[in-house]
Amino acid sequence: MPFKSEKICLPKQYDRRIKLTDKQREEIKEKYASGLYSQRALAAEYKVSRRLITFIIDPEKYSKCREQLKDRRKDGRYKPDKNSWNKTIREHRRYKQGLFETGKIK
Repeated sequence: MPFKSEKICLPKQYDRRIKLTDKQREEIKEKYASGLYSQRALAAEYKVSRRLITFIIDPEKYSKCREQLKDRRKDGRYKPDKNSWNKTIREHRRYKQGLFETGKIK
């Protein structure tokens, strides 16, 4: 039987996987293009990894990395064990249910 929370779609503002807004991404591109900021300085300023800054500045590197990840997953790499995956899913469902109960999402 499916859980109710599986049908609940999270808006961007409540999705914990999203680290930066679209406006911040544009700011990063502009600052890096000016030549006054390094990738490390931008990462420290926005409190994200340098790798994320690299992917924002150069989307081709991001797409290449995604393709490599798909290839590695085909081999069975990066597959979590059953217990840790169940724990992750349960925690995510509780998070979504909490947002739903407080009326933040419908």
